[in-house]
Amino acid sequence: MAVAGPPAPTSVAVVVAAHGSRAEAANLAHRDIVDALDARIGPPVTPAFLELAQPSIPEGIDAAVAAGAATVLVLPYFLHPGRHLSDDLPAIVAEATDRHPGHQIRLLESFGSDVRLLELLAAQVEAGLGL
Repeated sequence: MAVAGPPAPTSVAVVVAAHGSRAEAANLAHRDIVDALDARIGPPVTPAFLELAQPSIPEGIDAAVAAGAATVLVLPYFLHPGRHLSDDLPAIVAEATDRHPGHQIRLLESFGSDVRLLELLAAQVEAGLGL
């Protein structure tokens, strides 16, 4: 009789990927927003950084898989497309997919093109004008 291995992972985790900064206050602000998101949604949410802070995005993905996530959603916390969104993050996700066969590692869209961002910016201007 064959001995069954560990059960297949079934959960979802979110890794919020920011650039990282030499200014620790910026890294702390990223961690704070990720903590708030974690408290708001069902799947566990963890912060990660492209550079200049820890954990790195690959470390964040690896930790999510080690914790049992079958699917890791990498949410870029970048405003507009650039080299990091078009090259670096897809490469990191592709490498993580190779490291974790049988797991789904997906890069989500960045929020810069979301129409709700325009509404938020308009509300900030209106508040600044006292409207």
